[in-house]
Amino acid sequence: MSNRLFQGVVHQMREAIDRTIGVIDETSVVIACSELGRIGEVNEAITADSLTAPSAFVSGGYTYKSFGSRPRPEYAVFVSGTDAEAARYANLLAVSFSSIKQYYDEKYDRSNFIKNVILDNILPGDIYLKARELRFNSDVNRVCMLIKVTTRTDVSAYDVVQNLFPDKNKDFVININETDIALVKEVRAGIESKDLDKLAGSIVDTLSGEFYTHCTVGIGTIVTGIKDLARSFKEAQVALEVGKVFDTEKAIVSYDNLGIARLIYQLPTTLCEMFLKEVFKRGSIDSLDHETLFTIQRFFEHSLNVSETSRSLFVHRNTLVYRLEKIKKITGLDLREFEDAIVFKVALMVKKYLSSNPVKF
Repeated sequence: MSNRLFQGVVHQMREAIDRTIGVIDETSVVIACSELGRIGEVNEAITADSLTAPSAFVSGGYTYKSFGSRPRPEYAVFVSGTDAEAARYANLLAVSFSSIKQYYDEKYDRSNFIKNVILDNILPGDIYLKARELRFNSDVNRVCMLIKVTTRTDVSAYDVVQNLFPDKNKDFVININETDIALVKEVRAGIESKDLDKLAGSIVDTLSGEFYTHCTVGIGTIVTGIKDLARSFKEAQVALEVGKVFDTEKAIVSYDNLGIARLIYQLPTTLCEMFLKEVFKRGSIDSLDHETLFTIQRFFEHSLNVSETSRSLFVHRNTLVYRLEKIKKITGLDLREFEDAIVFKVALMVKKYLSSNPVKF
């Protein structure tokens, strides 16, 4: 908040109010006053706890009334005198300053600006003008993360994330809705994907380990410049949606690591249905029982290695070979052949995609 704005209002009101008036901040420093020589003074009699008073209070021959938009008021107006008229002036001035501050915050607040950018609520041509007006550094690398709270508790996940990233000049924590929180994080040049995963992991661990609040985190790509933050945010959204379909067990999903899942997610459902019909001409994928599908999953996890898969399933090698032959007989695809394995793997993902009714962005 600009102290000059407060001083400008005080200057205009000093003609109408024949008393000394001014504003102090939460550190008890006079930041605006009708007596210019007092600006910068520290009133040690007023503490941060004093500002929490719900009504006007008196100290040292002055009447004070706190105001501010945070949960804890960060400013107080003061008027010389301790009479009823001084209290009335203080209340009126507090209302005026509070309205001015709210307008200023809405127009100039950086977090509000970033929120408008990532949600595409600001014209591209206005982004650079507003960024210059706010003295916003446009030449650094940033990444968007979307934190989706899946189990809610009495703890505010927004407050927890804000405490994890207290630097308001570099990192921005934005409340999107009741369950979604966006983090716009400034990152160093050359940062690796594993470092972003580690950062997201610290958020998940803090929320779940200390506050029993479970969440998933989608990570967009790193961008340079403010305009591309909207793209990084949409990528974080897509990462969560795709992860919900293909990686249901993962709490952290990065857009860069979606691989072929991202391609499948962008395909029309009619094309996916045609693909499944062409792949499974002999028999439908639905004809495979749960045990068979589990065997296939383990076979893929062990890179089509029959010996390692049989050991992980605790079955004889010949038993696994028999199951693979059975799958070949039903579907016409031999999973021991690399080409057939790729087709079957993609088909399984397409089947998952069709069963999920995904949300498109």
